[in-house]
Amino acid sequence: MLTVDNLSVFYGDAQALDDVSLAVEAGTIVAIVGANGAGKTSLIRTIGGMIKPATGRIRFRDQEIAGWPSHLVCNLGIGQVAEGRQVFPSLTVAENLDMGAMLPRARANRARNRQRVEAMFPKLSERLGQAAGTLSGGEQQMLAIGRCLMGEPELIMFDEPSLGLAPSIVHDVLKAIRDLNASGMTCVLVEQNVAVSLKIANRAYVLENGRVTLSGTGAELLADERVRQAYLGL
Repeated sequence: MLTVDNLSVFYGDAQALDDVSLAVEAGTIVAIVGANGAGKTSLIRTIGGMIKPATGRIRFRDQEIAGWPSHLVCNLGIGQVAEGRQVFPSLTVAENLDMGAMLPRARANRARNRQRVEAMFPKLSERLGQAAGTLSGGEQQMLAIGRCLMGEPELIMFDEPSLGLAPSIVHDVLKAIRDLNASGMTCVLVEQNVAVSLKIANRAYVLENGRVTLSGTGAELLADERVRQAYLGL
């Protein structure tokens, strides 16, 4: 569904990604793991059209999209749940969801998609008139996922969805990602909680200093001695 070939990204003279290649098959969860500063968010933002790569290719289905503006990438079917949730705090829950439905691809099915989101996250349906900034962190993460779903994506990129959340809420968020995948959604998961992300991933890539240093199935990397020592403290 998505292929990245030899992608390099710079911020001025500083290189964030160095010749990164990966593939995401339809219907899978692919985890991107690594330490802070490894290039994970830069990779997500480059795929999403917020950063232009210096070199390399990004292909989604049959379209070459490297360098496309983000609104066109979204309308093609690539959604993103950003790090830190990024809800509109002064808007209500309903208004935040409506913002997600503004993509041309999603406008005709707004009512159906709203029903899907409310069924998936009943707490949101109880708070439609509440300002998003007054929600708990977990509820804001649910809203961020729901807003993304309102755009009818075929692939969703999750950037640190568990960041700053209590362990019980992390479980709920990751369950939501698994449920979405079980329903057919393709997911790219960037997550500092390496053990959890590898357990649910079909395939995974380790980023270090902007380069892919390891790849394999989630189970293979979870058992890899280098991964266990570097990221799991084992």
